[in-house]
Amino acid sequence: MMKKLLILNLFFLGIVGCVAPKADSAPPKEATITANVQQVHIDGGAYFFKPNHVIVKVNIPVELIVKVESGLIPHNFVIQAPEAGIMVKESLSSDAKTIRFTPKAVGKYPFYCSHGLPFVKSHRERGMEGLIEVVE
Repeated sequence: MMKKLLILNLFFLGIVGCVAPKADSAPPKEATITANVQQVHIDGGAYFFKPNHVIVKVNIPVELIVKVESGLIPHNFVIQAPEAGIMVKESLSSDAKTIRFTPKAVGKYPFYCSHGLPFVKSHRERGMEGLIEVVE
């Protein structure tokens, strides 16, 4: 059993190690406000989120429409900012998922994919992270 697990991990290491992270040097993306809701589309994939810096306004509901490229590697979307009223942990797929929250405090809050395999860098460490900036 242990040998099979080791072989499986090595197989996935080969898949994961072959994919280079994509850097996003684009400027921050401001949310579009429609019907008093801030909306932003975020795409993800092999160790990236695009855009990776999103600006929203405090005390106005937010809808993040998040999806990832289809593939074998699972991804999720995590924000842990209870001080701002934002607690999110959602599995992602190639079907868009709408994540809703209302930010209650101005600040900068990281979002990321928390997946990873033992003994290798996590998806976040490989670049699958970003920032929600909440402004007045």
